[in-house]
Amino acid sequence: MNTFYYEVVSIDGDYANLKRTDVESEEPKLVARALLPAEIAEGTKLKYELMQYEILS
Repeated sequence: MNTFYYEVVSIDGDYANLKRTDVESEEPKLVARALLPAEIAEGTKLKYELMQYEILS
């Protein structure tokens, strides 16, 4: 089971750009907002596990 950690860098309409925070990565990942929790905003920290995104407190 893989777990990845992201931060929302920007939100552009129906998509959000996520940056990995657990490893060094240059390119942000473009993800449809329908797959993300509705409460996200720029700077929100997320955990991706078992094909689901969860907001970290």
